[in-house]
Amino acid sequence: MTTERLFGTQRQERLLAELRGRGAVRVRDLARELGVSELTIRRDIAALAERGLVSKVHGGATLPSRRAATSPPHRVSIRYTLGMVVPSLDFYWPAVIAGARAAAAALGVDLQLRGSSYDPEEDRRQVGRLVEAGEVAGLLLAPSLDGRVPPDWIGRLSVPVVFVERQPRSWPAALASTPAVEWVRTDHAHGLDLAVGHLCEQGHRRVGLVLDRDSPTSAHLLRAWHAARADPALAAVLASQWWVTPGQSVKLLRECRRAGITGLVVHSDPQAADLARCCAEHGMQVPGDMAIVSYDDEVAHLAEPALTAVRPPKSHIGRLAVELMVARLLGGERRPAHRVLLAPDLVVRASSVTRA
Repeated sequence: MTTERLFGTQRQERLLAELRGRGAVRVRDLARELGVSELTIRRDIAALAERGLVSKVHGGATLPSRRAATSPPHRVSIRYTLGMVVPSLDFYWPAVIAGARAAAAALGVDLQLRGSSYDPEEDRRQVGRLVEAGEVAGLLLAPSLDGRVPPDWIGRLSVPVVFVERQPRSWPAALASTPAVEWVRTDHAHGLDLAVGHLCEQGHRRVGLVLDRDSPTSAHLLRAWHAARADPALAAVLASQWWVTPGQSVKLLRECRRAGITGLVVHSDPQAADLARCCAEHGMQVPGDMAIVSYDDEVAHLAEPALTAVRPPKSHIGRLAVELMVARLLGGERRPAHRVLLAPDLVVRASSVTRA
């Protein structure tokens, strides 16, 4: 019961028990009773709220009311059908899809789902099939971006589009003046700040970044990393960054040792788990010799040790994408385009915290 994973679970169970007994709890009181920071309690409340177990209120939490848990949002009078094309139906995206389906059911709209494979041509084929059927009023898309620029064919679609977990840095001519293109994605710069800030709080003074070259998230993290290194206060802390290379974990760890790096932010979970295994095989303790913070929190809890991870608000991303599209269809082009960032959470586990 000494790992962060079990400690966190035990703490959240205590929080729920207090709620059941009192009906409401205050962050300040719980932090004092449990001997942890108020920030830790707020993160616990946020994690439980995401699972629908509590309702966040100013300064604390309450049990969710029965009415709030069962009453749907305002349903629309028109039975819209939305198309959704995502690059994967397994890793990362199931929670996004679940959020989209929940919002669609609550709003009384239909959702037609298609899976692609991080292949631009397959994206186009799947979207084409949805549009040619003539049933969809709008599209939720997570396309593969060439240089983070959407393909021209998206601008020629006859229905409005909401990008999901995508934010193009520039637009082709066909899209540049299209007000109906909106997006919602995770604020990955904030996620990186959470990870680096946590490692600094644990006493690490040299931190490295490891990225997956094939992931769209990596571009956001790398840009945030370079922006943070421009800050004189962080320039000495943020050391090297690497792209994941199969079979090169040992070399990477040796480079970390030479550079005095004791903390790593790793995208994504499989790569972070592989580095943790490599540390164990070569006599490095996690987190004693190398602390690891993963990014995605898909399977981070299954690693040994359980990995601290940045958790994108996947379900909320899917839900908001549907809500944005329905608002667009109801409001028309006079409604301002919405381009939304949602903040991720940091789930602290054993890979970054040493307990006495």
